[in-house]
Amino acid sequence: MNFAENPPVILPILPLDDAVVLPGMTVTLPVTTEEEAGALDAAVDGRVVMVPRRNGRFADFGTVAEIEGEITLPGGIRGVSLAGLHRAELGAAHSGGRGLRVTVTEMPDPEQPGARASELAREYRAVVEEILELRGDGGRIVSFLRGITHPGRLADTAGYSPDIDLETKIELLETIDVAARLEKAIQAQRERLADVTLRRRIRDEVNDGMERTQREFVLRRQMEAIQKELGEADGSGNVEDWRARIAEADMPEAARKEAERELGRLERQGEGPEAGMIRTYLEWMVSIPWSKLSDEKLDVSEAREVLDADHAGLERVKDRILEYLAVRKLRRERDMDEDAKSGVILTLVGPPGTGKTSLGRSVARALGREFARISLGGIRDEAEIRGHRRTYVGALPGRIVRALRDAGTRNPVIILDEVDKVGQDWRGDPSSALLEVLDPAQNHSFRDHYLDVELDLSEVLFIATANLADTIPGPLLDRMEVITLDGYTEDEKLAIARGYLLPRQEAQNGLREDEVTVSDEAVRDVVTEYTREAGVRNLERQLGQILRKAAVKVAEGAETPIAIGPEDLREALGRPKFFNEAAERTATPGVVTGLAVTGTGGDILFVEATDMPEDGGDRLVLTGQLGDVMRESARIALSWVQAHADRLGIDRSGYEGKRFHIHVPAGAIPKDGPSAGVAMVTALVSLLTGRAVHPHVGMTGEVTLQGRVLPIGGVKQKLLAAHRAGLTDVIIPERNRGDLDDVPEGVREALTIHPVLTADEALAIALEPAAQPRQVAASGS
Repeated sequence: MNFAENPPVILPILPLDDAVVLPGMTVTLPVTTEEEAGALDAAVDGRVVMVPRRNGRFADFGTVAEIEGEITLPGGIRGVSLAGLHRAELGAAHSGGRGLRVTVTEMPDPEQPGARASELAREYRAVVEEILELRGDGGRIVSFLRGITHPGRLADTAGYSPDIDLETKIELLETIDVAARLEKAIQAQRERLADVTLRRRIRDEVNDGMERTQREFVLRRQMEAIQKELGEADGSGNVEDWRARIAEADMPEAARKEAERELGRLERQGEGPEAGMIRTYLEWMVSIPWSKLSDEKLDVSEAREVLDADHAGLERVKDRILEYLAVRKLRRERDMDEDAKSGVILTLVGPPGTGKTSLGRSVARALGREFARISLGGIRDEAEIRGHRRTYVGALPGRIVRALRDAGTRNPVIILDEVDKVGQDWRGDPSSALLEVLDPAQNHSFRDHYLDVELDLSEVLFIATANLADTIPGPLLDRMEVITLDGYTEDEKLAIARGYLLPRQEAQNGLREDEVTVSDEAVRDVVTEYTREAGVRNLERQLGQILRKAAVKVAEGAETPIAIGPEDLREALGRPKFFNEAAERTATPGVVTGLAVTGTGGDILFVEATDMPEDGGDRLVLTGQLGDVMRESARIALSWVQAHADRLGIDRSGYEGKRFHIHVPAGAIPKDGPSAGVAMVTALVSLLTGRAVHPHVGMTGEVTLQGRVLPIGGVKQKLLAAHRAGLTDVIIPERNRGDLDDVPEGVREALTIHPVLTADEALAIALEPAAQPRQVAASGS
């Protein structure tokens, strides 16, 4: 339509604050201001232009409206009824008179807006009817909409909706094209539909939940009544049954009051939202053995027999358990009061496979107590120890409380496995939570976050296990009584294989005792050539592999018994994995056999030294993934050797203008510690004098700049490693002579041990007799 054909007219403005009247709408407005009264009184042929106003500013378009009549509203207020006719674009304003007047160009909708508009009108009507159906407002409004046939007037009915915002209604007023106006109206109504649909779904879900809760409440009451009539009530929901279970649990006074307080909440709530959480809490409270104690066996002789039957060796550990048992026996026989602060926290530290965890079961059997195990390796959440507070969904007690429940008594033996591998992150430090558990002066009043009552752990015998004491936090280690398991000798491994490993593997592989025999020589060869370890875990695996090969033969009908000797090992296990290579490696000057302690026990390591022309780089090159302490030992060794070159018979031209390279093979394995100082001094002197090291000598010790040999740790593990590796002589610091008492007698007899005070003494023992003084070639060694 060409709107230029409509001549402009001047009409008074009736302002609308925060409201929009679209064409086709009929409204009744109160007349409360002089401006509104002036506009109505100045109406031209009963017509005004209604213009929305935002923040004091008029819109660019308005609605030409016809005054249908005036009424008196409640309170005597003047009111007027107006019917919107069509859109109008505002032009120049005219002042004068009682109100504001403006030139307007009227823009009625075309009679035939086009096929696109008709198609959109059908879509608009369908969306609005869907909204009305969801809201339950059909009927009269639907009939009203169906009575409107013109697409433009249908789009303008959006002005009636209170859910469409003012900005959107102004956009509809300013959209002259009917199809475009319908698209905007459909978009606005679709948003309303999405909102109404969401509200309906939420209301339905709430109603369903309430109905389901009410239905469950009625059904539970009916089920309780039926079970009561049949005498089958399980007491899971009956308050009186809970009260009886709390009384039977024989809780301490504080715990009983807390349980009864929660029971009161359950009674008041009935089947409320927290009922399930309260029942779970009460179930934990009544399942904990608050007053149940195992009858301890206090027969020291019988306990010794049990420990000896289950484990070979480990005399220090067995002696400490028997001491603990003897003290309890004497205090009980002499009617001495039990001291809650006199508990003991044993910590077994040793390489893998030495029987630390299995020892806990034997201790429990020897004492006649229940046994529980808690694996601490890799846990990072403090709540694993202390439990979660009940405010969290899915909260549970910590592992200590769960172990007590599983054990069923208040005085079990609990193994805290891998305590050296506890981690920490933003969720807390579990090792700090263990401080109260493992402190005999505090654990009589341990408080779990979930239970929130004091729990007496003083009757529990805690036994912690670890591979290394160095990684246990200091405050935690301070509360422990550390017992070191340094590994087994060859004879002890043979005894363990005979008494424990072979019978167990025979049973696991379906063999009878009389079907396979393994000679002692074969077991010794497995120990020395296939499993160079401190424990016996790999030894058991290798024996199991041997017996599986034998099981195949038995299953195929071979004649029994099948005898297995050293000559049969290669067929079952393949080629040997370990060799006594110390003699071959140390035949070259500059190579020394050192002794070290790792997380898997004692071991030997080779220290190699060589030299090369100086090229401006660092005078000393160190490789083999060495730590800072080991690097310092190498620098000290080089400084001492240079300072005493003349006395050691070293030609100064042998190291002047040279760079030295010290390498410790197995570079993928981190190494650190001061105990390689003697080995590094010996390697450098051997290199510079051309004197090879005795082939069967191993050494350990820290060296100072004055050449003194200082004591080190792990002497027993290092001597066991030297014995396993076939060495015959070992150099140790003089101040470690007292540690030899812990070394098994068989190892002391097999080794010649040389305690030394100075590096000179170590060199005199380690190096072969002097040959010709070494002349170092310009190209290096």
